[in-house]
Amino acid sequence: MPGIQVAERAGVGLDGHPRPSEDRVVVLDHAVAVLDGATSSDPTQPSGGWYAERLASRLAHELTGDGDLPAVLRRAIAGVANAEGLRPGLSPSSTVAIVRWTAERVDSLVLADSPIVAFGQTVDLLADDRLVILRRGGRLRTRQAVRSLRNHPDGFWVAEADPGAAAHALTSSRPRAGLDAVILATDGVSCGVDDYGLFTWTEALHLARAKGLNAVLDAVRAAEDSDPDARRWPRAKRHDDQAIVLVEFAGPGRP
Repeated sequence: MPGIQVAERAGVGLDGHPRPSEDRVVVLDHAVAVLDGATSSDPTQPSGGWYAERLASRLAHELTGDGDLPAVLRRAIAGVANAEGLRPGLSPSSTVAIVRWTAERVDSLVLADSPIVAFGQTVDLLADDRLVILRRGGRLRTRQAVRSLRNHPDGFWVAEADPGAAAHALTSSRPRAGLDAVILATDGVSCGVDDYGLFTWTEALHLARAKGLNAVLDAVRAAEDSDPDARRWPRAKRHDDQAIVLVEFAGPGRP
């Protein structure tokens, strides 16, 4: 089994007050997953953390069975939606990033903006940028806009109440031989690379190995503390939830 390290930290709500993290992490002996819950615009619905918790539990169960990763995700989304009576377009949602391995291969899946980075002879990023493109284009400024573009061909795809969203996930598969490590992260961590330019993914890996995963989270938080009014880096919350997983396939101390 590869070495697996996890670091998590709660952010703040839109009101700036602390609240429990809506990120969730699944660790199995042959797979890991990272989820970032988002609360529905319908105030009668439960939180994004509530949904991510249930989807994570379903994924842990489904990952013990057969099928490719989109099929695993489809079954998990359907299971939560059916059990909880969720309605497409009016329910909490979650990003999903999954890495599953055998002795020969490593398969990856991302849905929405929680990326996966594989390190070997090259650095390979599996990232779903559809949500980011819409946000940067100013098309997600209202709750109605988000609702109308969620799980829509002209919008973005995310785990919610429609199992069909799983078919729109991005996937990759590669030989395990030659793979050094993999990082999975929610956008509260990936913003350090994509938005703040604090480090590259390779530099983030080196920092994690030298000082631990919490050093990566600390660097992002320090940058945000230096910009308390979100002028340099416009963002909805001063601190987002953070979750990062490092899977060492052949890292330091490993064959």
